[in-house]
Amino acid sequence: MACIFTITVVVISSVMLILIRLLYVLYQTGKPLKTRGSDGLAPPPLSTLIILGSGGHTAEMLNLLAMLQKDRFSPRFYIAAATDNMSLQKAHLLEETEDKVEGISRSQFMQIYRSREVGQSYITSVLTTLIAIVHALWLMLRIRPQVILCNGPGTCVPLCVIAFLFKVVGIRWSSVFYVESIARVHRLSLSGFLLYKLRIADQFFVQWPQLQRKYPRAHYVGCLM
Repeated sequence: MACIFTITVVVISSVMLILIRLLYVLYQTGKPLKTRGSDGLAPPPLSTLIILGSGGHTAEMLNLLAMLQKDRFSPRFYIAAATDNMSLQKAHLLEETEDKVEGISRSQFMQIYRSREVGQSYITSVLTTLIAIVHALWLMLRIRPQVILCNGPGTCVPLCVIAFLFKVVGIRWSSVFYVESIARVHRLSLSGFLLYKLRIADQFFVQWPQLQRKYPRAHYVGCLM
């Protein structure tokens, strides 16, 4: 009887601690990342994960990266779906230009399994989804970024969810910056909707004012293309 009581107390205490930590993470979500330089020096660079998607997603992301302070966000890790070689090629070209200027490479390129391919049956997608989740977890444990930049591809959801869980358990605090695609005028994409409603994104940006009125926690930044 005493053993059962002890186990019950331990379980309840663990659940309470997790809930308190979860509330703390939700409270801190959206606040500026604290990075201080020593002795008045500039703050250290932030390791940054950039999630690319096929087609227009990559074009928009590369346009955003052109305005990024590269020395502030370094090293940079690019991730695209395993079947999306074109996006990584474009990112390679962008970074090659930066490497010529700086004389040193500060970027790495990786691929991640898709949860489901177009036309794939739902039965087989259960297995591929599990594989994709495990692969995403391995990548996040390897990278442990301080900043995550994404703009809508489905591959960003498992990575951002894992980043949020890392915050809760204290592995790594990653700030997620989500920029909704310019193609989304009246409603969010599924990826954006999930990250917004679950409060996973620390900063959520939209490019149309009507979206900001519909989702008040989002920031309207105008058309970035």
